[in-house]
Amino acid sequence: MSGKPNLDDLFERRITYPDFEPQERLARLVGLDEHKSRLTKMLALLVNPSGLEAWARKHQPGAAALVGSVLRRPPLVVLAGDVGSGKTELAETIGDAVARQEGIDVTLFPLSLATRGEGRVGEMTQLLSAAFEHTAAEAAKLKSGSGRARGGTILLVDEADALAQSREAVQMHHEDRAGVNAFIRGVDRLGNGKLPAAVIMCTNRLGALDPAVKRRAADILIFGRPDEIQRRAVLAGAFEQLGFSPAQIERLVAATGARDGRPYGFTFSDLTQRLIPAIVLDAYPSRPLDPRRAVEIAEGMGPTPPFQETAA
Repeated sequence: MSGKPNLDDLFERRITYPDFEPQERLARLVGLDEHKSRLTKMLALLVNPSGLEAWARKHQPGAAALVGSVLRRPPLVVLAGDVGSGKTELAETIGDAVARQEGIDVTLFPLSLATRGEGRVGEMTQLLSAAFEHTAAEAAKLKSGSGRARGGTILLVDEADALAQSREAVQMHHEDRAGVNAFIRGVDRLGNGKLPAAVIMCTNRLGALDPAVKRRAADILIFGRPDEIQRRAVLAGAFEQLGFSPAQIERLVAATGARDGRPYGFTFSDLTQRLIPAIVLDAYPSRPLDPRRAVEIAEGMGPTPPFQETAA
């Protein structure tokens, strides 16, 4: 690669919050309230550290050292878990919650998978460094001396194990090791500069991430497949208003769980992107939805197999 990378080389797109579309997507993520709350609080502290200090003065006087330890955490969160469990959807929409809570604009920069480069010496390191440089520069414009930033930035790294896999892997190429080093330096730069910026990493292979990356994570949120309560919330939200009875929804809940010797049920994306559309399209365009037919479709549709993590 020659010359400085442009934004199209680095980021798939840019999303600015608040915005109604990500707000609606975030609301549809049922069963992840704890993850939403934890992630919103952490990101909010990056743009408004004075909020925690105000909390301590009011509720916990004398906790200056405690507050300092919280605020010194690196601006990195890892979202890890099975495929289709809502990691990326949460990462792409949580900025809206932060923007609305803090009354600011937040910009998401989703790192392009092309950032891995084409294998030329130094390419991935250059691209990663440029991505962090741009994120830091944008965040620096928003920094304020008052303790409340004028806005915030989020760098999203999906399929993070492709960029930050463990340097302990014997077969790891020198260029990949250099890329991991560049990633760590980038996270440290955001943290040391006390910039209103954060990095969110999503991965199906937590065990493949470099130990130094995991050590820097202020939080690691684990995502699983939806349980019975979560599946019921998704399915009732889709079909209850269309006349499905509670008993009929329960049959759908049972059909999408572990059954017939299969130890796992449907993922969130199986429910929202495969099953619900399949039920609708089965009836379209000539007849209304039939709950019995919906159960048949669910029983005949296998869930996505769990991701099998292998040793690096």
